[in-house]
Amino acid sequence: MKYHDSIVTAEKKMHAAIKQLQLWHIAATPINYAVSYAYLNKHSKRLNAVIEKQLACVKRLDNFFLEQTYNQYILVQSAFRGELIDDIDEVLIDLQANSKQSSSCTKQLVTQLDDNITRLNSTDKREILIAIKQIRQTTQQFKLEQEKIVEQLLVSTQSTEALRLELEDVKKEIYLDPLTGLYNRKAMAKHLDLWLSADPNKQVAAIVINIDQFSQMNESLGPLISDVLLTKIANKISSYVDESGLPIRSAGDEFLILLPDVERSMAGEIAEKIRQSVEKLRFISSKSGTRLPQITLSMGVSDYNVTTSANNIISQTRALISHHAKRQTNHVSIAHS
Repeated sequence: MKYHDSIVTAEKKMHAAIKQLQLWHIAATPINYAVSYAYLNKHSKRLNAVIEKQLACVKRLDNFFLEQTYNQYILVQSAFRGELIDDIDEVLIDLQANSKQSSSCTKQLVTQLDDNITRLNSTDKREILIAIKQIRQTTQQFKLEQEKIVEQLLVSTQSTEALRLELEDVKKEIYLDPLTGLYNRKAMAKHLDLWLSADPNKQVAAIVINIDQFSQMNESLGPLISDVLLTKIANKISSYVDESGLPIRSAGDEFLILLPDVERSMAGEIAEKIRQSVEKLRFISSKSGTRLPQITLSMGVSDYNVTTSANNIISQTRALISHHAKRQTNHVSIAHS
């Protein structure tokens, strides 16, 4: 067993982990169970701290939160794995560049040998003819070898490209939310670091998006339909973000959009368009044919310097929504200057 427990001890811990999930009011899925087991046995101080912090904020644990916790602290999908993939990617790029350079240099060498044939100077015609014959033979042999190298490089390039595609799939597992296909918090932190290294003065607008009354809908409609709604809303949100922007699933029913070099007022206009667009969506159950409740969004808009941490961007922009939560839904709240 992984933690070297006796059978009796392992059974006790198993029952305790299931009971803990019941106290958290969350289903006993394999991932949730693994997090609960690790939490009770204190296998990771950081894991326990994250869960305690979530509970201290009077926030209910959900499948999304536990899945993120599982990936980060149990599977150890940390910065090490992401950096390792980036390093391999760079090595592959260098390999391709070196292969092209080797091929180019070889071609130049062959060209030079051919050109130098006419530059041979000698008073002995017989020696000149022999030298020319030998150079031509060497050149022909070299050309044959070059053709073989080109074929090998072609195979190597194809293999390298296949490996790059595999790495792209791994990157998706690390940086994308599996349900919605949006970026996750790990990707957000990575992009902030990249923007910071490029320009420490860069400003980024942030839009936090909460789905109104989503918890009630999840309880009444069930998780399967709720997941479909989340995916549809995520697609709609993503459609308003161009290639420079970053759409993120930051919590179970919360999304975040980062827009580098976009003014707060412009971000507010984008947020309002998203709010209106989602408000117009109509969902009908494919099984029963009944119309599902209308979906509305509450949104907060602000802007930050890229030196601000990912957690602070989320929490500070989220506070704009919380300030109005008891009085108003289906609205866009923009931070004051």
